Amino acid sequence: MTAKAPHAAVKDKFGDKGKLVAALEKLTGADLWVSRTNKEKGLAHVSNSKLLRLHATFTEVKEKFGTRDKLIDAILQLENRGKDAGLRQKLSAWPVPRLFDAFKAASKRKASAAQASSSAAGKAAGPKGQAKTATPKAAKTAAKKATA
Repeated sequence: MTAKAPHAAVKDKFGDKGKLVAALEKLTGADLWVSRTNKEKGLAHVSNSKLLRLHATFTEVKEKFGTRDKLIDAILQLENRGKDAGLRQKLSAWPVPRLFDAFKAASKRKASAAQASSSAAGKAAGPKGQAKTATPKAAKTAAKKATA
């Protein structure tokens, strides 16, 4: 099934672009929004697809974290750099979509690292959690050296 065109998606979800912009402006308060829009044009001149992406991102961030500061704290926690003031300052200049992408990437990295470490521990333990033993030939050689 093909995806709907942005204009059709806006019509289905919000009715018209003005209502989408109004819904997005409710989410773009001081706690989430870093204002980088042109003051004269505003959000009404942004494309439908970008507005839909922004609305989805802001909605998800608002539900999971509530504010930009909590999102930044979560990123720093995942990166094990909670006390790094320089990185916190750098991240505070980023817009929410970029921060959310950084959060998702850090989550994936942490999950894959945890999976890799657990699979490496499983391989070292061998089948049924038992420690690996030497091969039969190595065991015979070690037994001969011990008796000699």
